[in-house]
Amino acid sequence: MKILVTGGAGYIGSITAAELVQAGHEVIVFDNLYQGHTAAVPPEATFVEGDLADPRAVQQLFAAHPGIDGIMHFASYTLVGESMQQPLKYLRDNLVNAANLLEQAIAHDVRRFILSSTANLFDDPERMPIDEAERIVPGSPYGESKFFIERVLHWFERLYGLRYACLRYFNACGDTPDRGEDHDPETHLIPLVLQVALDQRPHITVFGDDYPTPDGTCVRDYIHVVDLAQAHILAMEALDRLGSRTYNLGNGEGFSVLEVIQTARRVTGHPIPHVIGPRRPGDPAVLIASSETIRCELGWQPRYPSLEDIMRSAWDWHRQHPHGYGGR
Repeated sequence: MKILVTGGAGYIGSITAAELVQAGHEVIVFDNLYQGHTAAVPPEATFVEGDLADPRAVQQLFAAHPGIDGIMHFASYTLVGESMQQPLKYLRDNLVNAANLLEQAIAHDVRRFILSSTANLFDDPERMPIDEAERIVPGSPYGESKFFIERVLHWFERLYGLRYACLRYFNACGDTPDRGEDHDPETHLIPLVLQVALDQRPHITVFGDDYPTPDGTCVRDYIHVVDLAQAHILAMEALDRLGSRTYNLGNGEGFSVLEVIQTARRVTGHPIPHVIGPRRPGDPAVLIASSETIRCELGWQPRYPSLEDIMRSAWDWHRQHPHGYGGR
């Protein structure tokens, strides 16, 4: 298939693009390089620099690349904390950008769409791990923006026959030998912890140690980015057979912030000092996503179920790329 990957120069998007290429698909990457890197784009993919906020640029993209079979939509503002401070950047821009993309998709007869969604839809879950039937209570404007897009997809299926899959996951992590996590600023726990191990920062700050968890720190489900990429590919390939789907994605086991730090200490051999800071707005105590549905329906199985394996893959990339891709 010919697949358009928005945000395909970013962390998850570029690794998914590489997995698509390896699986034999033709890949077009569309990215404004806000958090992406041209060096992360697979050389076999066609790269188009542009912004989903520009309807004309999106129209030109589809006109220049006819015959797109499916879209994987990663391009998004994704910072929970920032969304609590700048809600319209998320509630408006994420939605408008997705609408610009979907408008041109329908105009050019693209009928397959995979959304990179989030477990931040579930701020106050009634059950753990969280399955697809859990009530939706977004934990931030970021989570709300993803839910907006899920609802748009629902209506585009009813009105235009668009087949879609929404993949809801939380902490994407880990790296491959060629591609890794490089954000500016960096906000994700594992790369921040590894920056301490690389002597690039003096300590790691733990945001709150008074949550109702065994050690008082937030518990999250960490899932390797290659496993996420494979889930996107399986979902795309199954749309014609199964129709639209929503999947929660996780390893099914949660690890606290302090457990992540301890794992990093074992893997790196560095003491990695930490300090306790105040809670961040929008952070639920526990988020663990059940992946039973996608395992049963698509046969998806994580290649990297161990936090230590995930940490080791990240440490290997960050040691080889201590300054990331070296700039944008």
